[in-house]
Amino acid sequence: MLTEMMKTVFELSKPMGWVLEPDAKKLLKAAGLTVPSYACETSPEAASEAAAAMGFPVVAKVVSPKILHKSDVGGVAVGLADEASVRDAFARFSAMEGFEAMLVEKMVSGVELIVGANVDFQFGPVILLGIGGTGVEIYQDVAIRMAPLTGMDVNAMIGQLAGRKILDGYRGSASVSRKALEETLLCFSDLVMEMGEDIASVDLNPVMCTPEACVVADARIMLA
Repeated sequence: MLTEMMKTVFELSKPMGWVLEPDAKKLLKAAGLTVPSYACETSPEAASEAAAAMGFPVVAKVVSPKILHKSDVGGVAVGLADEASVRDAFARFSAMEGFEAMLVEKMVSGVELIVGANVDFQFGPVILLGIGGTGVEIYQDVAIRMAPLTGMDVNAMIGQLAGRKILDGYRGSASVSRKALEETLLCFSDLVMEMGEDIASVDLNPVMCTPEACVVADARIMLA
């Protein structure tokens, strides 16, 4: 069942047809998924102070109901290393259409995965796992299962990926925590089942996975 917080977020988001990223992160965090430390600020001073408090480097993103694809309009700034660069990003974002705030979050690293869901009119919620990053649309290395997922489903999905060796530590790189990845997918599956017919799709891309955790660095929730 939807929580009252979820209901409120969806109701406020209906005019747009999608959920602003700060609200999406709030929703995901409440459901038990791991997200970076973040703050949503409406002034350059508050944004720079929040960045300093969480520790550099940080990522900054424009928050606007008019901008769904932030990267397409230059609405994402990565690797900001000091307060001055955060204020500069704020000044640039504030001139964009529909600007409401700037999301500042701790920059995270790791193996990039994509986790997503689509609500099929015939089969219901379908969960996707794939190797993420800029090559996701080129290689389309993904595995798909109907929700709700089980631990067996998750293991089968991982085993289906052509790039699964990356998860196990390829050529000396650190391996990804299978436990954290499994917990992330099962938690996400439960959330998708709860949201049910209120959503059309969810994209978590990238999900940054390390030997310790899987962190949702970006999220997009499209409403039904």
